Amino acid sequence: MNTAPAAKEGASGPVAVQADRGGTEVIPTLLDGLRGSNPALVLLFGAQGDELAALDAALASELPTGCVIAGCSSAGEIGPHGYASGSVVAIGFPMRHFRARSLILPNLSALPVSDWMAALRRLQQDFAPDPARSLFGLLLVDGLSGQEDALVATLDAALPSVPVLGGSAGDGLNFRCTSLLALSRVQSNVAVFILVETDLAVSEVTFAHFSPTPTRAVVTAAIPDKRRILELNAEPAAEEYARLAGLSASELTPTEFARHPLLLRMGRRHHVRAISAITEDGGLSLMSAIDTGTVLTLGRAEDMTQGFSDALDALPRPPLMVLAFDCILRRLALERAGLTHRMSDLYRRHRVAGFNTYGEQHSGMHVNQTFVGLAFMEPPAPSGGGVHAA
Repeated sequence: MNTAPAAKEGASGPVAVQADRGGTEVIPTLLDGLRGSNPALVLLFGAQGDELAALDAALASELPTGCVIAGCSSAGEIGPHGYASGSVVAIGFPMRHFRARSLILPNLSALPVSDWMAALRRLQQDFAPDPARSLFGLLLVDGLSGQEDALVATLDAALPSVPVLGGSAGDGLNFRCTSLLALSRVQSNVAVFILVETDLAVSEVTFAHFSPTPTRAVVTAAIPDKRRILELNAEPAAEEYARLAGLSASELTPTEFARHPLLLRMGRRHHVRAISAITEDGGLSLMSAIDTGTVLTLGRAEDMTQGFSDALDALPRPPLMVLAFDCILRRLALERAGLTHRMSDLYRRHRVAGFNTYGEQHSGMHVNQTFVGLAFMEPPAPSGGGVHAA
């Protein structure tokens, strides 16, 4: 189903448009929805490889000169009607309220941290401090690179005053190849960083639907650079995890991983160290960093809709739009619980748009099984703005 909500000339907030992938009407549908917003920035989610390159070329020729176009492949999309699959979602950020510049951080596997930091600092120099405007960063990263933890630490060190949120590009549930777009190039093994300035009020919204149980386990053998647990409690990792979760090893699927997350306590909070797969040697492949000696807690899923609704209702004003980076494991858990339509209704009501990720980034951390969003609202006064933790 193609959806293109009409964007009024000079629209206040970002505009989300959705079209079915592979059809002849993808580009006309996206352009019809984006043109009226006169965008300074367009984010594209859902397309892969050559398809993403073709979309970039077609949109760039029709949108305003200087409009930044960036995006990535996904594990699912969030459009004007909520969760979707097999679609392309485009989000236009109106030029009257936004200014943006993009940067490719190349060669993730080699971690050229010094080069990245120098490029990030040069990019920030293009944005003079303005108390009437908010500055924030958006990060899209190859979700198969395994380098998100080092990358977000680099960003936090290079731009300590800039809030950065983002998501890891996906490939459905295939975990084979992801694509990222920036500066009219489509690549893998890279990250895309977008620095954005706005005069709208901006508020971070994060939500994770889990709580710790009393059940804990020690990582007794791991391969940190591969994010792999070999042993838990001195037993084969997958077998011991299944026992702790009350399952048999044959029942371990992505849906069960989402229902029984492994949690790492940092300070007063627990963060998910999500499992992506069982390895051939009976280990567990994770979506975040892990080390030998780490103590993990088995998590328990809680209400996935009411808590999220409460978080959005707590915003000081109704959002013009919420840009969303939502873990694919959350979506799988919602599907298993029969709550997909209810969450889609919430997304539609609060104008949430974005994509399902292989991981999320916020507050200088790489996390999993979490909703990370940025709500855009009318400022309380002409001089309003600022990014606040919600």
